Amino acid sequence: MALPAPAAHDRFGQTRRIDGWWINPSAFAATFLVFVVYSTWAAFQPREFAHFAPYTSPFFSPDLTRIIPGFKWSPALLIMWIPAGFRFTCYYGRKAYYRSLVFSPHACAVGKGDRNYKGETGLLIVNNLHRYFLYIVIVLVVFHWIHFFDAFDFNGKFGMGLGSLVVALDTITLTLYVMSCHSLRHLIGGNVDCYHCACAGKPRHNVWKAVSFLNQYHNAFFWISLAAVGFADIYVRMCAMGIWKDVRFF
Repeated sequence: MALPAPAAHDRFGQTRRIDGWWINPSAFAATFLVFVVYSTWAAFQPREFAHFAPYTSPFFSPDLTRIIPGFKWSPALLIMWIPAGFRFTCYYGRKAYYRSLVFSPHACAVGKGDRNYKGETGLLIVNNLHRYFLYIVIVLVVFHWIHFFDAFDFNGKFGMGLGSLVVALDTITLTLYVMSCHSLRHLIGGNVDCYHCACAGKPRHNVWKAVSFLNQYHNAFFWISLAAVGFADIYVRMCAMGIWKDVRFF
C-alpha cells in the first residue's frame, strides 16, 4: 500500500519511506557543486591553457576576445554564461537542482518544512528565458563542431589522438543534449495542429519525431554532456601544462 505524502507543514526531511531516497539528490548536489566550483575556477585561468594543438577547450570556444580589443580577462568569461544559463533553465536541470540543492522537495513523500512553493517567480522567473538560451547555445554547438574537425587536423594532415576522441565525445554529447531539448521539440512541432496540412508536412513531422525520440533520454544527455565538457577542459589543460602527454594514434 502506498504511503501518504507528508503535509506541507511536516518537519524538513520527515518521511515514512525506508528506501535510500536521499542517495540521488545527494549525488546530484555533489556533482553540481563540483562542476560549478571547477568551471568557475577554470573560467578565470589564462588563455594559454585553453589550447593544445590541435585541441581547444570547450570552455574557451568561441574566443570573442579576437573581436573585443583590449579585453584582458579570460575569454571564457564572455561565453560561459550561455551554456550555464541554458543548463540552469533546462526543464530537467530545474528538477535536478530543485531536489538536490533547493530541497523543493528532495523526493516524493518527504517533508520540505514550512516553505511555500512560489513557482517560477522572483529570481526563478529567469527560467522563462530557456527558449532564448536555446537559440544562442545552438551557435555554440556549431563552434564545437568546428573544433571537432580541428581536433583531427594535425598540421594539415588527417590524424587522431586521444584528445581527438575527448573533443569528439564533448561535441557529440553536447549536440545530443541540445537536440533533445524540450523547447526545441516544441519549436519544431509543438505549435502545429495538423501535420497533414501544407504548413507542416511529413518532413517536419519526421524531424519532430526524431527530437521526441531523443527527448526521452534528455536527462542522461544532461549528465553525460556535463561530464564530457568538464573532462575535455581538464584534458586540454593538463596537456597544455605538460602534466599529461597526448596519445597519438596516427
